[in-house]
Amino acid sequence: MPTKVMNTELALERILQLSVSGDRGATRAFIEQATMHGATSMMLATDLYWPAMQTIFRMWRQDQLSALAYQYATRILRMLVDQAQGGYEQAARNGRRLLCVCGPNESEDLAGQLCADILEANGYEVLFAGGGVANDEIMSEVGQRRPDALVVFAAAATDAPRIRMLIDSIRSIGAHPSLPIICGGGVFARAPGLAEEIGADATADDPFAVERMVRCAIATPRAVAAARPMTRARAAVA
Repeated sequence: MPTKVMNTELALERILQLSVSGDRGATRAFIEQATMHGATSMMLATDLYWPAMQTIFRMWRQDQLSALAYQYATRILRMLVDQAQGGYEQAARNGRRLLCVCGPNESEDLAGQLCADILEANGYEVLFAGGGVANDEIMSEVGQRRPDALVVFAAAATDAPRIRMLIDSIRSIGAHPSLPIICGGGVFARAPGLAEEIGADATADDPFAVERMVRCAIATPRAVAAARPMTRARAAVA
């Protein structure tokens, strides 16, 4: 069970077994037992759900899961993330508004949702658009809603060019040129320096680190600068 006195490695292994098999009932029963043994919703998200997502996504990318097993696992993890959100201890509202978007596939949307839930629990007003939203619509929303930061979660390398175009547009067109932009997710973890190269202010490997990066970025106002020329590293992901 995933408490501080239980073996989280064994608990994670069990969650992975249950999720890829599609056993919703056994998964719920396992989480109920973990809760009875003292696991909070945040502990479950930290110690089980996020590591399980990372493992499932990695196995899918490496063709180690069938399409059926991947679908089972992502749907069960979505169920668990939805249930956990209602149990998070909510901090006092801090008056800050965040816009969160992500890549278009199921795994990115699930990771983005967990990130949005964690940010909301930490006191932010969160607008979570998910994936598949066109850059021009995101630009329009940035201009109208004036968020205090933009969070972009992406797992695939193919997402990078579109994110770069979005960031360059925000910086150059002037809808909100001083907007802090934080990137998180697999592609940025696998390519150190990529987030900075495409113009983001900070990057983080997981939703819990994203909150720290958001807090730091908002506390340090961004200087408005002219659009930068594309470097060799940025061109490589274009």
